[in-house]
Amino acid sequence: MKVKKIVARFRDGSLLKGTTVDFSPEGASFHVRSLSGQVSEVEVDKLKAVFFVKDFKGDTHRKDEYKDLRLWEGNKIQVHFKDGEIIIGYTLNYDINHRGFFMTPADVQSNNDEVFVIVSATEKLTFM
Repeated sequence: MKVKKIVARFRDGSLLKGTTVDFSPEGASFHVRSLSGQVSEVEVDKLKAVFFVKDFKGDTHRKDEYKDLRLWEGNKIQVHFKDGEIIIGYTLNYDINHRGFFMTPADVQSNNDEVFVIVSATEKLTFM
């Protein structure tokens, strides 16, 4: 399995940076090896989203811009999380009957390659 860099964002506002090899959108949990090397089991229902990132540093001063048109990425969607965060991207696999869905950020310069959004952590989803 491929090792993926992630930032797991929890509903309580905490986050966990590390790598995973066993994340599955259907799974109830997965394992994360933190940057310090500790392995933890993460329960998906405690999460807001899983961000699959290019690097762990990111840029805290950068603001995503949503002007890019990403062909073949699916339907454009705006996600309003219960904590007030809003992200915009494209999804191919949103289904109201699933716990979550993958989306590709609309900003091609984003540090996120893709995001797995936990639907129960959202306040509103708007297709654009």
